[in-house]
Amino acid sequence: MINPLIKLKKVSISWSVVCTVALSFWATPSLAGDPFRRSNPRPIGDNTEAAFVEIFKNGNYLQAKGYLEQAVQTETDEPLAHAMKASLAYSNEDWEVMKNAADKTLSAAQKLTSSDPLRGNLYQAVGHFLQGAYTFKTKGPLGAVNKLQLVFDHLEKAENISPNDPELNLLKGYLDLILSVNLPFSSPEDAITRFEQYAAPNYMVNRALFAAYRDLDQYDTAMQYIDQALASSPNNPELLYFKGQLLRKKGRSKDGQPKDIVLLKEAYTYFEQAMTKVDQLPKGVQIPLRHDHRTVQDEISKLSMNPN
Repeated sequence: MINPLIKLKKVSISWSVVCTVALSFWATPSLAGDPFRRSNPRPIGDNTEAAFVEIFKNGNYLQAKGYLEQAVQTETDEPLAHAMKASLAYSNEDWEVMKNAADKTLSAAQKLTSSDPLRGNLYQAVGHFLQGAYTFKTKGPLGAVNKLQLVFDHLEKAENISPNDPELNLLKGYLDLILSVNLPFSSPEDAITRFEQYAAPNYMVNRALFAAYRDLDQYDTAMQYIDQALASSPNNPELLYFKGQLLRKKGRSKDGQPKDIVLLKEAYTYFEQAMTKVDQLPKGVQIPLRHDHRTVQDEISKLSMNPN
């Protein structure tokens, strides 16, 4: 039996990625700001919508922060805005801002449930997860354990309402993927099926499938999906960093040693491109990007000195 504390730890570590990735992206303005649904769209405020563009179209988290500050003041009933703010705070390790935004996510979601039970329950799951991640980071795992069950309870309620909903399946697919990578009884195929059959928009599906196949060490397939994601947003520094990461993984042996200087040099070019916009990324991305940028240079130098 898996220790629930270990489960919460593994899931909460990845929650900022789940929230900001699975809950955010600009798609088609004709759908009242709803990036997920082509029919029965939900209205989302202009500032929240603009934040989508800056985070996942442009990879500009600094600009997105400005839009989100406006959104949480003028679009207070939209839980997505508060969830995005909490997620950015998580990535920047700003715990009190995260707590406040997580509480507001849950409050807005509870209010939304009477008019839109699908999204109300979905974002109640998000709110509980954000609160649990905050508690884990600031007080340890014991106080956060009960939150994980609340997350699954509300996701189940949302799925009972509309099992094929694209927003639900994008978020739940990411959660399934995290669990499948870390827990032996979970299946990554379930997450991949959600992404392929029900999730939307396509840009986010490509990004999700890239992450899925990367974590399964199926790098060639993962490369196909990150290339498709970059085709939509070629200047997004976060996506450029992801591709560099993947190339670096392919350029290393199974024991983690650098082996293919061509692939490592290609990875370096993507890290270099991402570094030109590093300041617009959150701390949680800046730190590993700077580290990988330095480390791959060292790996290339060592291989150049010892080609055999």
